[in-house]
Amino acid sequence: MILPELERLKEYFFEFSESWIRPTSEIVSHSLLIRVTHNCPWNRCKFCDCYKGKKFECRSVEEIKQDIDATRAIRDEIDALAKKLGGMNWVAKVIDSYFLYNKSPMELKGNELKNFQSIVNVFNWLDFGARTVFFQDADNVIMSTPDLVEVIEYLKQTFPSIERIASYARVKTLAKKTLEELRELYRAGLLRLHIGFESGDDEVLRHINKGVTSKEHISAVKKAKEAGFEIAEYVMPGIGGRDRSEQHAKNTARALNEIDPDFIMLRPYIPRKGTSLFEEYKKGSFQLTSPHERLRELKIFIDELNVKSRVCFDQPVMNSWYRDPGRRYLLFKPDSDGYKFPEEKDRVRELIEEGLAIGESVHIHAKDQIELPHL
Repeated sequence: MILPELERLKEYFFEFSESWIRPTSEIVSHSLLIRVTHNCPWNRCKFCDCYKGKKFECRSVEEIKQDIDATRAIRDEIDALAKKLGGMNWVAKVIDSYFLYNKSPMELKGNELKNFQSIVNVFNWLDFGARTVFFQDADNVIMSTPDLVEVIEYLKQTFPSIERIASYARVKTLAKKTLEELRELYRAGLLRLHIGFESGDDEVLRHINKGVTSKEHISAVKKAKEAGFEIAEYVMPGIGGRDRSEQHAKNTARALNEIDPDFIMLRPYIPRKGTSLFEEYKKGSFQLTSPHERLRELKIFIDELNVKSRVCFDQPVMNSWYRDPGRRYLLFKPDSDGYKFPEEKDRVRELIEEGLAIGESVHIHAKDQIELPHL
């Protein structure tokens, strides 16, 4: 006999970003994914291929509320199954056997795939405590403040267990919002902003076409901090190439010292096919730093850094600095809490020296990671 809850689960799904890109902290906490916008409003950074050829738009409040309602319906059916079957472990087995009977997830298409993805996302979220939510896509703060507040409040009313809502945000957007608007969003429940800084050096920022200066970035993010937001800044070791490596390290540290964010997330630059910076790399006009050069750049950055932040190497694929034949080793711990500064600054320095003491041929070069998928 097919359980009626399983049949009803077939009726519900909500929208996901095609890129599936989200911070590692949201992956490990199994955050519920709610799509607020489509793609990126800037979409011109020379290193990025995530939203190439895709139009940006804000979703309507009603569309987003419908997705929240679908999430609630899925939650209700999963809760009913858990009570009937005796726990979430049994629910997982029954869902897999029912939705994947004689097929793999790769064979699912269209609404059938969206349905299964939605169920899995909600199941994992519930199983992990239903505490965190991540808004997709690249810049959701750009939505009108009253509309975004309405979405946040509706989400929190629907799921009172939510403790944190997080989102990517673009600096130009933060700059346009008033301090009071940002405070409204924070009071509503948007608590953490993930921001792509990449570099604090204006020459590097111009070269990668980031569309913002270091001064503009510092001013906007300090305003967001004043509004109450927890700030995670993303930095790209190697994005200055060989020519701008030292200035990239020093000026990025200088800017972050002014901001003093809660988290500094290290995302070493890897060339992505289809981007203009990849073409520069192929032609030789942009030279990648070698593994030891990148570590020396990182050493300069860490030496210059005077913050009360957590410095994180939480994306292990990109932060795999060296290897043994057939095995991969991580120089830095790959968790989202990272190293607490200034208390653990010397420990990070020691690890950098450990990496530099190992022959460069054992290290993983950025060019060897080009084919790796985005996480």
